Amino acid sequence: MNSPAKQTPLHAAHVAAGARMVDFAGWDMPVNYGSQIEEHHAVRHDAGMFDVSHMLSLDLSGPDATTFLRHLLGNDVGKLKATGKALYSCMLNDHGGVIDDLIVYRFGDTDYRIVVNAGTADKDVAWMREQIAARAANVSLTGRRDLAMLAIQGPNAIARATRAIPELALVDIPPPFSGVRAGELMIARTGYTGEDGLEVAVPAARAVALWDALVAAGVRPCGLGARDTLRLEAGMNLYGQDMDETVSPLDAGLGWTIDLKDETRDFTGKAALQANPASRRMLGLVLEDKGVLRSHMKVFTVAGEGETTSGSFSPTLEKSIAFARVPLATSPGEQVEVEVRGKRLKAVTVKMPFVRNGKPLL
Repeated sequence: MNSPAKQTPLHAAHVAAGARMVDFAGWDMPVNYGSQIEEHHAVRHDAGMFDVSHMLSLDLSGPDATTFLRHLLGNDVGKLKATGKALYSCMLNDHGGVIDDLIVYRFGDTDYRIVVNAGTADKDVAWMREQIAARAANVSLTGRRDLAMLAIQGPNAIARATRAIPELALVDIPPPFSGVRAGELMIARTGYTGEDGLEVAVPAARAVALWDALVAAGVRPCGLGARDTLRLEAGMNLYGQDMDETVSPLDAGLGWTIDLKDETRDFTGKAALQANPASRRMLGLVLEDKGVLRSHMKVFTVAGEGETTSGSFSPTLEKSIAFARVPLATSPGEQVEVEVRGKRLKAVTVKMPFVRNGKPLL
């Protein structure tokens, strides 16, 4: 018997707003509030917000925090010098597969905030605790299910959020890919849409009031549907679809998140990555024939076969687009074919992202 889906602190607000709710990674989440296309365009041209409270914040603290994270993650937190600076990284298994992709914020050598994906949260925490024990690391790891999280995204997101969040008057807006603690909030200038904006961690008891204040400030509620098309246009991977524990980050277009500059730094999965260099590459596809690209479609290139990992209709480009894992010899600008419902349709490979800051990059 399936256990009931979990609910975020904003669940009642979504239902009251007429959201269509779906199960996502065991959570009852809004997929849209009426028009997914309008929600998508709101983020590209004005401001929209997403409930991302299903994701898990973790606080890691202690004398060994920095040393431990330098071993745990493929990217190097040693690069984080400024307080609040953030780093995107993959957390790898011993075989070099991706356990999860996450963001870590440094607030001091002994003080970090880590945000992990909803569907992998329990697995991530178990893996981290196992690694802490194996290394006898002097750190504490605390899951923060007492927090809700909102992502406010779009060219007018920060201006509208400033009207709704009193704490923003007390601190400087953090630079891109950084966070700041402001009273009981953590405010980060990160996101998953290719637009500027803020991600705000707030005590769960205050989440509904903050949501309502943002609506009053003109921020449009948006669901998982728009979140997916926005991140697709922005060329951002989705865990479980574009990579997982069986996929090397080198084959998932995430080689830039693996830092091998410090030869003295060992990290979990390093030996496996060094022994198994990239065998595929990730490129974007734009469909030239009529149809819609989805995941797990065969891609035929001059260099051999590949496969789409994510795909959908792009509201900004008004074309169907996809990510594809293809042979290394494939380059941007090549004509390929994609098998859609038994037919081979023409597509062209492109370098990602497709869209950034509201502007098509094709």
